[in-house]
Amino acid sequence: MTKLRVLSAGAAQAVIETIAAEHRRETGVEVEGQFSAVGAIRQRVQDGAPADVIVLTAAMIDDLISTGHVAAGTRADLGKVGTGIAVRSGTPVPDVATADALRGQLAQAACVVCPDPATATAGRIVVQVLERLGLTATVGPRLQHFPNGYGAMRWLAESRGAREIGITQLTEILANPGVTCAGPLPGDLQVKTVYAAGLAARATEAAAARDFIARLTSFAARKVLANAGYEFDN
Repeated sequence: MTKLRVLSAGAAQAVIETIAAEHRRETGVEVEGQFSAVGAIRQRVQDGAPADVIVLTAAMIDDLISTGHVAAGTRADLGKVGTGIAVRSGTPVPDVATADALRGQLAQAACVVCPDPATATAGRIVVQVLERLGLTATVGPRLQHFPNGYGAMRWLAESRGAREIGITQLTEILANPGVTCAGPLPGDLQVKTVYAAGLAARATEAAAARDFIARLTSFAARKVLANAGYEFDN
């Protein structure tokens, strides 16, 4: 049986797992995915980890093409993903519809969980949001970092404290049933990131990898992508 090795950002995990299951039923090709924060995945690729398909931000895919880690001409965009605010399911959903409302909720939060800004897109966005809201000094010490958004959401789902808030990519919130999305980052605090797939330059299953990338980024896959939290320009 052909096995594809996929190294992917956590923001694409739910989509890849769904489409991989469908792909296997139709083709017999097994897809083995490994998921983490974008910075960690990029480092693994640069360190020579075996892979056939790589899914990261479009900017990182372009960078890996320029360094010869992803085959030129193979970038295919999945769509763009926004950043959202989450709370544990069953707890009151806070008002985060405006920057002022979000400032108040974050100021009162016992802790704010998010991916590590050293390696994750959403983590860096959280740092920027706190700076813009003037909360770095007061809320910064209450940030709790995780290796990726999935880890942050799992912790939030299993927590039992009060006034705990999570911030990460919307796709990582929607994929976790133990948390509830309170809403996207409001107004111009919102940052939307384009994610893309590319063929690993050293892919051992290049033909199968190209086929999977085509399926993952096809128009037919848009319903799965949209349900997972992706947006499209057209």
